Amino acid sequence: MSRFLFVVPPLVGHLNPAVGVAGELARRGHDVAWAGYAEQIRQHAGADAVVFPCPIPEGGLRRTADLKGPAAFQFLWAEFLIPLADLMAPGVAAAIEAFEPDVVVADQQAVAGALVAERYGVPHVTSATTSAELVDPLATLPKVADWVRTRLGELRARIGDPAGTADPRFSPHGVLAFTTRELFGAAEPAHDRVHLVGPVISSRPSTSDFPWELLDPARPTVLVTLGTVNMDAGARFLREAVAALAASADRVQGIVLDPGHTLTDVPDGVLVRAHVPQLDLLGHVAAVVCHGGHNTVCESLWHGVPLVVAPIRDDQPIIAGQVVAAGAGVRVRFGRVTATQLAAAIDTVLDDTAGFRAAAEAVGRSFRAAAGVTAAADLLDHLAVRENIGISAD
Repeated sequence: MSRFLFVVPPLVGHLNPAVGVAGELARRGHDVAWAGYAEQIRQHAGADAVVFPCPIPEGGLRRTADLKGPAAFQFLWAEFLIPLADLMAPGVAAAIEAFEPDVVVADQQAVAGALVAERYGVPHVTSATTSAELVDPLATLPKVADWVRTRLGELRARIGDPAGTADPRFSPHGVLAFTTRELFGAAEPAHDRVHLVGPVISSRPSTSDFPWELLDPARPTVLVTLGTVNMDAGARFLREAVAALAASADRVQGIVLDPGHTLTDVPDGVLVRAHVPQLDLLGHVAAVVCHGGHNTVCESLWHGVPLVVAPIRDDQPIIAGQVVAAGAGVRVRFGRVTATQLAAAIDTVLDDTAGFRAAAEAVGRSFRAAAGVTAAADLLDHLAVRENIGISAD
């Protein structure tokens, strides 16, 4: 049996797929350990998970709400991902020395995993929980691309092998991309050895006391969620969403996720919750309104649920474009959409004649056929046996 070390950032959307793959490897008899934010990892991977703790930037992922495009991308790297890598590097090194993994599975945004593994000569595989960077989003922004390469080169000099040349976001041993052609599209990935294994949709613990008895089978249910890291930017959008759902309450039941408790004076007919058991709930909803986070998009499409996507920043505009291109939803402008426009978009995806549900169901079938957890674990199994295995693109 082999030993696998998972290195993850303190972002739930990046942790969930890794938890599924790690669980499958453990079921096969392999030893699994983690490096990252210990409290969060144990919450999702189990209290008995073997975790080598790594500190995280104070305050976590803090954003400036008005930054978009290249400015938001640079802010993310300069203010969070690069400092995160510096902070995580000692913990990752301690994990490699103590656990002696055969393979390191490094999240694409936890580049300390790739760089420290490189320094120790341990093969690593990239876990790409979003497909956005696989299409080279900086191809038309050469100055930003150069800026990123420079920052990663400086980081390598501090925590990695100064003689290394591989981009730590794209392992030469392979990239596990948790998507399929039906969502990613026909274009070839911009990097070698990318394998589209499909999303990892697996059960996870929930402490939500969701009032299931309030669901009305006579009306289609619409879920509105902006994920867990957009509370700073989402208050206006959530207010418009509540107004849109309240205006349609005679024919639609609305559920709005508000973890930041930003909503007040919510009208009757709209259910607002700080937390919901999202995977369980998706089996009961007819449409999802979201920010275009890869996890929420994939979980919705897995259940054949069409989407209204309002991307905010980072990878979300790319994922939103993929949803629209697949015919599985429509896109609205996050910062400008009104309640009237949002209600119209919801009506559009709920209209069976438009084909959105059929397209969503087709993407969902491709996800299940790709066998995400099994496919990813198979590839890691092979790499542990033969360090130089190539993972080819679909």
